[in-house]
Amino acid sequence: MVTTGLRPRRSAVLRLLVVAVALAGALIGALGGAAPASAHAALTGSTPAQGSVVDQAPEQVTLTFSEGVAMGDNSIRVLDPQGKRVDRGKLRNLCSDSIVKYGAGLPPGLRDGTYTVTWQAVSADSHPVAGAFTFSVGAPSKTTAAVPEQKVGGGLVGALYGVARYLAYAGFVLLVGGAAFVLACRPAAAFVRSVQRLVVQGWALLAGTTVAMLLLRTPYTGSGDLADVFDLGGLQQVLITKPGAALISRLLLLAAAALFVAVLFGTYARLQEPAEEPAEDSGPGEAGEAAADGAEKAAQGAGPQAVTAAEQARQRKDLTFGLGIGGVIVAAGLAATWALAEHASTGLQPAVAMPVDVLHLLAVATWLGGLAALVVSLYWGPPVERTAVRRFSRIAFGSVVVLVVTGVYQSWRQVGSWRALTDTTYGWLLLLKAALVVVLVGIAWVSRRWTGRLAEVRTGQVQASAVQTAEARPAEDQASEAKASEVQASEARTAEADGAAEKDREAEKATVGASAAARAGNGVRTASGAAAGDSAPTGDKAPAEDTTADGDTTADGAAAGDGETAGDEAPDPARAAQLARQQAALRTARTKRERDADPERLGLRRSVLAEAAVAVVVLVVTTVLTATEPARTEASVKATAGGQSATGNQPQVLTIPFDTGGPHGKGTARLDLDPGRSGSANALRLRISDPSGKAVDVPEVKVSFTQKDKKIGPLPVVPKHAGKGHWRANGVQLPVPGQWQLSLLVRTSDIDQVTEIKNVKIG
Repeated sequence: MVTTGLRPRRSAVLRLLVVAVALAGALIGALGGAAPASAHAALTGSTPAQGSVVDQAPEQVTLTFSEGVAMGDNSIRVLDPQGKRVDRGKLRNLCSDSIVKYGAGLPPGLRDGTYTVTWQAVSADSHPVAGAFTFSVGAPSKTTAAVPEQKVGGGLVGALYGVARYLAYAGFVLLVGGAAFVLACRPAAAFVRSVQRLVVQGWALLAGTTVAMLLLRTPYTGSGDLADVFDLGGLQQVLITKPGAALISRLLLLAAAALFVAVLFGTYARLQEPAEEPAEDSGPGEAGEAAADGAEKAAQGAGPQAVTAAEQARQRKDLTFGLGIGGVIVAAGLAATWALAEHASTGLQPAVAMPVDVLHLLAVATWLGGLAALVVSLYWGPPVERTAVRRFSRIAFGSVVVLVVTGVYQSWRQVGSWRALTDTTYGWLLLLKAALVVVLVGIAWVSRRWTGRLAEVRTGQVQASAVQTAEARPAEDQASEAKASEVQASEARTAEADGAAEKDREAEKATVGASAAARAGNGVRTASGAAAGDSAPTGDKAPAEDTTADGDTTADGAAAGDGETAGDEAPDPARAAQLARQQAALRTARTKRERDADPERLGLRRSVLAEAAVAVVVLVVTTVLTATEPARTEASVKATAGGQSATGNQPQVLTIPFDTGGPHGKGTARLDLDPGRSGSANALRLRISDPSGKAVDVPEVKVSFTQKDKKIGPLPVVPKHAGKGHWRANGVQLPVPGQWQLSLLVRTSDIDQVTEIKNVKIG
């Protein structure tokens, strides 16, 4: 027997769900747009450096990253000023110990000019990263190399992948949490249709989004073209990566989960199913039929294959234990497919972080998924037992404790400092999630209070309420049922009248036929070919041939009788369906009034629904967090670069036009300061050119740096002549980061000179 639920009061449900969806949409719009730019593995250095000018073409271009990345032969591309690829097309793995470095070889004899380096990789936490920079050989030049404008992981493909990730989390929560609610809190929910739909839909959602993410991986980490979802070669490459292996493992575990769900709502539900009782509204005839069916079932049960109550209890216990163990294994495996491919798998203490992440995901699913199962049970199911609500309350409290412990560890691991909570996007999102969880716990406390009232108020009223419901019904229900009985009686009387009229018509027809046969005399032959007078019967006996030959009187009478009998045995299906709908509506209305008359359960439903609405927003923030660069990684990148800001972590290139006012006094100075960091030795390169761009010598050049805010300087730098129009100085030390003032003195003759001043950001 499958128990169907009540239709909910949809206004309150829809209002809260609309608010939750609106908040989720706002978060996705405000935060999801920045997700493609969030690099989980960051480029911390390159050789040649970004914007630098080298005298000779290097043998290779190398890139250094903050954490492990996956790269292929086409991940690093070097383009000449005309946009033609000039690298050797073979990736070089230069990693050693904790240094993550890759390179691409260059052929000898590259011409002078500006070269463009584009790179793309997949970080260890499965998110794509990409970038581009330029360097020059000899002197800068114009370049026509095309750099992709769309950021990797962005566009339509990035949006679809982000939605699929969120829905995958939601499906996992519904599947695991709903099944845990049935096994640990309310076994009777196994045959509640709304709970069955919730768990099955969670499984389908997780399976569908996993397949979608597997197909989207190729364009998501590559071209960004949606048509590449059908690229079988790209799919084959995805399958050998860590994220691809995790998705395939998830699909295999979902196959086992499908078997688990089938047993849970099949064999397990049948073992939990209560004994069927005669319906309240059954008439004497229906009661007699039910009694006969019960006697027949009892007779069958008395056989050798009958299962006693003790055996059924043992089977229920064994099956519950088996489903519990198997469910924990499958759920932990599903959670591990996230832990093995995302933040927990890289960075600090991965061996500890991955099991902690699995526990965190399981606690989230048990709490929020069980909450969803409780919502549908309260709104779309039969009355929920107070013991089930109290069990879930205890399990939810335990889940919150696990969430707090694992969340504190993960926050320390990903943030690293108190300052990062307010200085990074990851920190702000983490604070928002913590605030939402506090709100959620507060609403859960209110729900727990309602649960306590249920135990106090309903304990002494359960049996009394059941007796009152069975013995006394509202007058409104009695009137409606009386009306239905009148309709049935009226239909029966109408059917009897129709049958009597039909009998009268048939009798009249038979009389007319007999009179006509008597007037016809002996000259009229029967249908069998013999004359009526040859074998005319006498007395009350009439041959069957005559009656059938004149119009099948006997057949007509039989037909009339059959029609009457059929009318008695099979009433109008439309009428029967209408009566069934009326009776169902009466039962639904009666149960709804009883449900709404209970203020404790009404308050519990509302508070649990509010919890579910906040949980939707928490799940959105959690999804965005997994797509955001951890604060510790961001700080590590800045520390590696030696600066305080992203703009100061790059080599500084300044173009300074000058005019000394004398003959040949106009020109341009290009100054490169590499790596442009404080506290380390910087290399300064200076090139002087005339208005046509040709390198020229001048009698004297001087450079100095001044930090006015901290009253440092001027610090003089005397570059050495390194060739026609080129000067160089090594070991330039700038003690502190910040805004520095660069002074360049150029003398073109004994009396013609000029000093130009520029600001430069030093990290």
